Amino acid sequence: MSIRVTTLANGLRVVSDYMETVETVSVGTWVGVGARHERPEINGVSHFIEHMAFKGTRRRCARDIAEEIEAVGGHLNAYTSREHTAYYAKVLKEDLALALDIVADIVQNPTMDPEELARERAVIIQEIHQANDTPDDIIYDRFQETAFPDQALGRPVLGLADAIRDMPRETLFDYMRRHYAAPRMVLAAAGRVDHDRLVALAEQAFGSLPRDAGPAGEPARYVGGEYREERDLEQVQIILGFPGLRYEDEDFYAASVFGTLFGGGMSSRLFQEIREKRGLVYAIHAYVSCYTDAGLFGIYAGTGEDEAAELVPLICDELLKVLDDVTEDEVARARAQLKASVLMGLESTSGRCEQVARQLLVFGRPIPIAEVVSRVEAVDLAAVRRVSRAMASGKPTMASLGPLAQVPSLESVQARLSRG
Repeated sequence: MSIRVTTLANGLRVVSDYMETVETVSVGTWVGVGARHERPEINGVSHFIEHMAFKGTRRRCARDIAEEIEAVGGHLNAYTSREHTAYYAKVLKEDLALALDIVADIVQNPTMDPEELARERAVIIQEIHQANDTPDDIIYDRFQETAFPDQALGRPVLGLADAIRDMPRETLFDYMRRHYAAPRMVLAAAGRVDHDRLVALAEQAFGSLPRDAGPAGEPARYVGGEYREERDLEQVQIILGFPGLRYEDEDFYAASVFGTLFGGGMSSRLFQEIREKRGLVYAIHAYVSCYTDAGLFGIYAGTGEDEAAELVPLICDELLKVLDDVTEDEVARARAQLKASVLMGLESTSGRCEQVARQLLVFGRPIPIAEVVSRVEAVDLAAVRRVSRAMASGKPTMASLGPLAQVPSLESVQARLSRG
């Protein structure tokens, strides 16, 4: 097997995925901390830290970081999600040591220079405003907040402008001290990488990481309900959804197959019936979001003000229909789509690097590709029917934004779904 894992004395897991036929290496650090680990008054701190990591360390200024990685033709990037924060680079194989050193430096030694902090604070507030001005983006946050109200899992990754504006510098340092600990982190590399050399470099670069991690995020509590925001827009943005599954649920793969056949592509039920046959939308899809202890199944659509009255009941009707008449052919087609997506992802060093890192954080082990494929192929018609009925029987959540006069209420949605 090309994947090897070593755990350092301080608890840091080092994983490599060797790829013989490439000349590059992707390497990065994934931290098991994100927006769901934040208290309300510091919402957005995980994302703020991610930004500040690139603004200078004790050894490098912001310009040095950019110039060193680009001097070898490499790329450096990062992202924050609700459960993870990642810092990663892609370079030619001979530049692994440099890339790992830069990643280790920005993760462990950011100076949080006050002037840089003030500038980046303003940048993030602009990012928040931009998201709020993008209806088909912000609707996902509103849906999440409604599904998981008054808890960290429901709060936005970017945070709120007021919280970012008032967040002291010491709050960022304190958050890193509590959460950026070796047992909560994974160093991953994929490509033309020698595992033993990667471990040796990791011991030098990450050996001083603290061993004690802070508390885990609060348990998720799905609540559901309705969010409506009237705006003067050309389109109505709508997400209708239900409680989903956690990553380690035995029906995780069945849920993925169901989401794909119902709204995952051009051949899906939603696309064919609502866009192709009736022309009610430009964009519509279903998606499955999983977390360590919860999940969501959502259906997104953007439509015109007058079309909303027909669209929402039609989505409900299509959901009820698929619970009863899903076919073997549809399941086989969705399995093929998922299998192809998994296998195509293996052609990218960045994709494979992220895959093994996330698997270690979520499942505690790298999952062989043969096992993933076999579990996708094992999903049958009975499993899809079982998981679809379980998810659709939960209390719905609906978020809508735009001109809402024609958007049915959640009560009418529940009444229509109860006929199934």
